[in-house]
Amino acid sequence: MRREIEGPGYSSRAQRTLTITGRILQALHLDAPLLGAIVAVCVAGLVVLYSAAGENARIFFGQAARVGLGLGVMIAIAQVPPRIMRIVAPFLYLIGVALLVAVALVGDVAMGAQRWLDLGFVRFQPSEIMKLAVPMACAWYLHERPLPPDFKSVVVFSIALIVPTLLIAEQPDLGTALLVAAGGGLVILLAGLQLRYILGIGGLVMAAVPVAWHFMHDYQRQRVLTFLNPQTDPLGAGYHTIQSQIAIGSGGLFGKGYMNGSQAQLEFLPERSTDFIFAVVGEEWGFVGCMVLMVLYMMIIARGLYIATQSQDTFSRLMAGSLSLTFAVYAFVNSGMVSGLLPVVGVPLPLVSYGGTSLVTLMASFGILMSINSRRKLVST
Repeated sequence: MRREIEGPGYSSRAQRTLTITGRILQALHLDAPLLGAIVAVCVAGLVVLYSAAGENARIFFGQAARVGLGLGVMIAIAQVPPRIMRIVAPFLYLIGVALLVAVALVGDVAMGAQRWLDLGFVRFQPSEIMKLAVPMACAWYLHERPLPPDFKSVVVFSIALIVPTLLIAEQPDLGTALLVAAGGGLVILLAGLQLRYILGIGGLVMAAVPVAWHFMHDYQRQRVLTFLNPQTDPLGAGYHTIQSQIAIGSGGLFGKGYMNGSQAQLEFLPERSTDFIFAVVGEEWGFVGCMVLMVLYMMIIARGLYIATQSQDTFSRLMAGSLSLTFAVYAFVNSGMVSGLLPVVGVPLPLVSYGGTSLVTLMASFGILMSINSRRKLVST
């Protein structure tokens, strides 16, 4: 009898808790399904990172602080209406290009790359800004123009993409250049680019491959050749790929167990807490662990695309679709290069790899998705 009496009370308290939580999320313009998937990936990333970093508490808590900062940025951006973002978009793009030019002229050099600007009180990579600025500017340009894009729009798009992409690739940073180009390119594809333009652009890209090969740095050419056959230089350029493949293959179906991966724990696996952390997932958690992580990624991508389909205007629809698919490119490129299916280009595993700049940029993009979704609900009601 006592349990029967208490049961409804517990149920009502749970309902009140869910109602209060829902009201808080609504007040903060946050989407519960998207937020839940993001937090799940971040928590899984911290668990994997603790093992990958050799149980280094400083790295673990440092990354946890970055996750907290990223969530704060996401919540802050979620409060900004899409119409304000649309107004700001072209100015953000111009500021980003100007900062990239400044990097080329007076940027700091570290580890053989000139990617940073030092303002005295802060040191940052302007290329990260362009991951958001390029798709925002492209969506802004198409907002009040007829779709599908005409030839003039395609030309403007091409120039808007080529300028920042080349400036970033020259630093050199092929990974970020790829993501920036993908972000802008996805906008015009989602806008309904006609097949003849797609084939024309594809032909130009293929024709530009020999030119790009000529201007690539020696280590970049070596990465491409190593991708084709890692065994040509097993102790040099092919070492990363070979060791990561050994780690993933040795994990089998269920993995060797948490903090029991020999490749990671014995430090055979390079960059195991950054670009190659997916190999740690494969070794310690196996195929099942990799698939769980991929499912969480697919949940984020699917929710983002759903938000895009429900958006009320062209800017929001193109912006949400581009950001969601760019996130998919992040996950695909990193898992592909770690598995040996793609060349190594230096793209981190989203929300999992150690580092703050990329994580905060991704959180900012999720904040944009949250803002678009919450305003869509307000309009529909």
